[in-house]
Amino acid sequence: MTEPAVDAYGPGSVPAPAASPRGLDLDRLADYLARHRPELAEGPLRARLIAGGKSNLTYLLGVGEREVVLRRPPLGHVLATAHDMAREYRVISALAPTEVPVPGALLLCEDAEVIGAPFYLMERVRGEVFRTRAQTDPLTADQRRELALAMMDTLAALHAVEPASIGLADFGRPEGYLARQVRRWAGQLDRSRSRPLPGIEELRDLLAGTVPEGANAGRIVHGDYRLDNLLATVDPVAVRAVLDWEMATLGDPLADLGLLLTYWEVLGGSDSAVDNPVADGLGPRAGFPTGSELIERYAGRGDIDVGPLHWHVALGCFKLAVICEGIHYRHTLGQTLGEGFDRIGEMVAPLVEHGLTAARER
Repeated sequence: MTEPAVDAYGPGSVPAPAASPRGLDLDRLADYLARHRPELAEGPLRARLIAGGKSNLTYLLGVGEREVVLRRPPLGHVLATAHDMAREYRVISALAPTEVPVPGALLLCEDAEVIGAPFYLMERVRGEVFRTRAQTDPLTADQRRELALAMMDTLAALHAVEPASIGLADFGRPEGYLARQVRRWAGQLDRSRSRPLPGIEELRDLLAGTVPEGANAGRIVHGDYRLDNLLATVDPVAVRAVLDWEMATLGDPLADLGLLLTYWEVLGGSDSAVDNPVADGLGPRAGFPTGSELIERYAGRGDIDVGPLHWHVALGCFKLAVICEGIHYRHTLGQTLGEGFDRIGEMVAPLVEHGLTAARER
């Protein structure tokens, strides 16, 4: 099937100049750009929100005849160490000359006074974010398979990059990464919880008491790698850009695999998978290859020792449960933008249950 490349963030262009969208003051932004990047301030600015609520806010920004993308943290209740614009900007800038496809980095502003939060600008990349069955069901079986394998080839390419070779030797602390992940997400949970969550302390303690050695530590870890964090095309099948680097660091690449399997198998693996009110949970039940096929493809593309991943899947379930609880908490405060977030809290309990099952496997 032949299908044209779709706008990365929905069809169409930025609308005509209008009032500033929530979370973005266009007048103050225009003044800042006129002072620091005048070539990006030629003509009136216009913008539309293209993703928001559960994570960083992303806007498609029209600057004269040019269109770029702006990223900023979510509104309110920003967890410590999360939503770091400088880290996102640094990593996509560093990866630009590698085989890992990333948008071109244009501008970083760490002054929260400009639009109310730090932000950065990047080039717009043409492609499609595959997030729903409505998008993927029309694809042929071969296209779905090739898309999933391209996703794994791109992840293998990322993990093959030597951090020091692109100036990221100090981008994180690889030693003890997995244990710190457990502590970090346990801490995030404590700062986001607003209700009882049965079983989540047991999952936290099981993870903390069985941390693997992390023999592969020291690679660049994306931190939230999944199909709908990629811009891709299907004619030909290719990954055009990897997005959403807010959790990137140096650590154990198996954490990326465990989280990817959580999305792929727990959220998209079967009719009993966890229901996701924001995205369909693309995976085997949507006609894509199984998780084991994805791991086999990844293992054949690099030198990472891929052993049993039960613990890493359990960590992925714990991490997603904490993230969903944080979104639920922000929603109760009226600080989410987008549809489906009124039901995001329903995902927490089944994620904990799946995590406990994985953590108990040997």
